[in-house]
Amino acid sequence: MSVSVANGIYPASESDRETNPGASLANYKIVHFGDVVYNSMRMWQGAVDASRYDGIVSPAYVVARPNSEVYARFFARLLRQPMLLKQYQQVSQGNSKDTQVLKFDDFASIGISMPVSENEQRQIGGFFDRLDSLITLHQRKYDKLCVLKKSMLDKMFPKGGSLYPEIRFSGFTDPWEQRKLGELFEESDERASDREILSVSVANGIYPASESDRETNPGASLANYKIVHFGDVVYNSMRMWQGAVDASRYDGIVSPAYVVARPNSEVYARFFARLLRQPMLLKQYQQVSQGNSKDTQVLKFDDFASIGISMPVSENEQRQIGGFFDRLDSLITLHQRKLELLRNIKKSMLDKMFV
Repeated sequence: MSVSVANGIYPASESDRETNPGASLANYKIVHFGDVVYNSMRMWQGAVDASRYDGIVSPAYVVARPNSEVYARFFARLLRQPMLLKQYQQVSQGNSKDTQVLKFDDFASIGISMPVSENEQRQIGGFFDRLDSLITLHQRKYDKLCVLKKSMLDKMFPKGGSLYPEIRFSGFTDPWEQRKLGELFEESDERASDREILSVSVANGIYPASESDRETNPGASLANYKIVHFGDVVYNSMRMWQGAVDASRYDGIVSPAYVVARPNSEVYARFFARLLRQPMLLKQYQQVSQGNSKDTQVLKFDDFASIGISMPVSENEQRQIGGFFDRLDSLITLHQRKLELLRNIKKSMLDKMFV
């Protein structure tokens, strides 16, 4: 078994790190369920846990067997409290953080506060174990959804000059058609200053600037800002090759540095929100952008309009593809928010439930 700051005690077989199958295990230490095990060189970082397994650990670890007053899962939390991590560092022996070792005698000298009642220890330990299980559950769901999205983005759009995606919705069999973006979009240059300011990023697409953590200049002139209508495609002309493009779900205005492309009636914008981020197109944006380096390259609308794409003839197929990815993104966001909420609860409770 191994002990890490991030994962506590876990079977070494579940680690990505390679092990030496020929290494001698003769001096490895026995660990029983409920033993507290810590990494003597990483204890000050929190590499400690109460074991849920029977097994063996490297001689570099210290195994501390609790007496009958101790509920181990409570101590799995207590021993990682920030005030104790500082004490481990103070009493560890060594000239630097990388060589400091916390021997058992020094560990044993540290004073702690604990509930007299083992039942209270059990309730605290059980509460955090259940919280960790929920965090793990939502993390796994989040990871699976991200993998699914990546796979579907690869399979639901044609590759290598083909006009047939690998995966399609039932009822659609016609080949996709090849078009120029200039046949489907026209540049919009309407100006206004009295609407909500929008931003475009690689990570978040189009979003209200008021939701950003970045500070804005309240005195800056908005006189030349461009109008964006719901469904317009907007891209950052200097970051288009990185995927800074989206179909807007808002009415508002954007900086003159952005390009606003208004779709015609053949286009379902939410489908193009996905298509325009496909890796093959990102390479083309970079090829036709003007500038001497990545940091100065600009994709003007005329160059954007010259790019050829493949798209479904049927607007209904566009709608189904766009809707599928929008629903997937909503599920990903849901689990991401639940993860953030649960982690914040855990952080707060770890602070408030220990003396």
